[in-house]
Amino acid sequence: MTIEEIKDDFNTFLIEELEIDPQKIFDDARLKEDVGIDSLDYVDIVAFITRNYGFKIDKTKLKDVVTLRQLYDFIQQYA
Repeated sequence: MTIEEIKDDFNTFLIEELEIDPQKIFDDARLKEDVGIDSLDYVDIVAFITRNYGFKIDKTKLKDVVTLRQLYDFIQQYA
């Protein structure tokens, strides 16, 4: 899966499921500060990744992921 496919898929999830404003979604956006992701959203993100990319992660592994680009790269690494 290419990084562009991951970006499109994950950004659609953010907009439709987590109701994130599309203007807040850009590669260098910080998940908490810019996008507004909270601890409950991380649970949904982990479930989405498991369901759509076929691998299960512990949400604590996402603690070092700060930006959307890092999250896309994280997904691509394991998908």
